[in-house]
Amino acid sequence: MNRFTPKWSIHRWLTLSVASLAVACSPVNRTLEPVAINSRYTDEQPALSGNGRFLAFVSNREGSRNILLYDRQTQQYVNLPYLNRPDAVADSPSISNTARYIVYIASDRGRPEVELYDRVTKRPEVLTRGYVGWVRNPSISPDGRYIVFESGRRGQWDIEMIDRGPTIELDRLNGGPSK
Repeated sequence: MNRFTPKWSIHRWLTLSVASLAVACSPVNRTLEPVAINSRYTDEQPALSGNGRFLAFVSNREGSRNILLYDRQTQQYVNLPYLNRPDAVADSPSISNTARYIVYIASDRGRPEVELYDRVTKRPEVLTRGYVGWVRNPSISPDGRYIVFESGRRGQWDIEMIDRGPTIELDRLNGGPSK
């Protein structure tokens, strides 16, 4: 009578499974070598900074629909911690003069919101929380003070503007005074 003898023990199988899972869930190691903008994935909705150095766009190259920021001068992707969330779809980016501010649509739970990401504080901020209607296509002024977007709160598409106020730190091209 033949006895079934597994070639791998359960312990060895679990060890390899956990190691494979850890590698699969690790952040993508980005190379320091120059990288090309385009890929074999869908890249769309480009937005160029006021100084022409940064390019934001939507891509599905990392397995989900994310906003990427590419530095044309260094030919590297810029890390945007906390902007792309696994529970939300990011769309329609617009960037300020030096890409300090990125405004975009984030849809989680099926409801789009206009959000602002500050690359200095590395925090996203929901700007349209509590809006009754739908929102789409946000755009930020070059200095980052004003944001316009389309709103469907009256049952039709209208243009609305948010003034972030005179006390925000403006994104100036020459680094001059911000107020």
